[in-house]
Amino acid sequence: MGTVRRLGSLLTLLATFGTASAADLLVSNQAGDSVWRLSAQHGRQLGEFRTGDSPHEIAVSPDGKRAVVSNYGGVRSGNTLSVLDLHGGKATTTIDLGLNSAPHGVQFIGDHEVAVTTEGSGNLVVVNVDEGRVERVIPIGNGVGHMLVLSADDRYAYVTKIAKGTVSRVDLKLGTVLQERVAGKGAEGLALRPDAAELWVANRDEGTITVHDPNTLAVKRRMSSRGFPLRIAFSDDGKLAFVINSGVSELLVLDTGTRLPIARVPLARAGLPILDTALGRGPLPIGIAIDPRQPRAYIAVSGVDRIAVVDTEKWQVIDYWVTGREPGGVVLVR
Repeated sequence: MGTVRRLGSLLTLLATFGTASAADLLVSNQAGDSVWRLSAQHGRQLGEFRTGDSPHEIAVSPDGKRAVVSNYGGVRSGNTLSVLDLHGGKATTTIDLGLNSAPHGVQFIGDHEVAVTTEGSGNLVVVNVDEGRVERVIPIGNGVGHMLVLSADDRYAYVTKIAKGTVSRVDLKLGTVLQERVAGKGAEGLALRPDAAELWVANRDEGTITVHDPNTLAVKRRMSSRGFPLRIAFSDDGKLAFVINSGVSELLVLDTGTRLPIARVPLARAGLPILDTALGRGPLPIGIAIDPRQPRAYIAVSGVDRIAVVDTEKWQVIDYWVTGREPGGVVLVR
């Protein structure tokens, strides 16, 4: 378990990756077994990394040098992570997770480790990226542990479970689950507000957003978000919450102070061919990245193979950028 296999020179560079000040996007193509690098200025494809079967989530190290991708798998569950060299041009490597199958949510712990949910084994796995091996396995129980976020000090992981409709708080130092509380049916997306005062959870099957105390996980507020909410992200100042209502192809924007909607942005466009995805047939947006340097949000619209570029001042889609087949995860890199 935890061996590293060299994949060879599977990184195709289509152009230079730009200057250190320019931002790019990494997009996981779930049905294309790849991650594309796109310019965040104009959407041009800058590079392609080959991955394992059905890459889902992407995490970028704080130093910006590497990204780790969870290879969820298709008909057969995956059990690997792909490690992408973002600056040095080294070949992509693979980390074998052994019996820890169906990896999904992934976050860096510092620059050298990642925490990964593994749905097939009911664990939260801590992986040494430098050495390519599993360091610790933390049992979190059944219920399909799916997405996770970390506290600012990397001490705690918060994990949603789709089947149980719960959110858990895990102490990564002690290796134990401290609390598990009901959020809502189909709890999936989650985000910790930048000031760490609140944890928000998207409960897709009941169409709600729950606001939790990060220390106790007690529910402070429950809000309607009809349309299969999948992901949540916050603006850098924490004043806005961005919710992807995938079933109705909508970006819902909430004021975190008043909890009231300030915008609803349709993400589908007439004329784009709609394809089948793992979630069904439809536009079905999934991942979102918020640009801290310009008024933009980037949303992976899985059923049309596009990134929808949203102007976050005018609250409208201003462009669609081509991706690989069935984009899911999207993150900003520099």
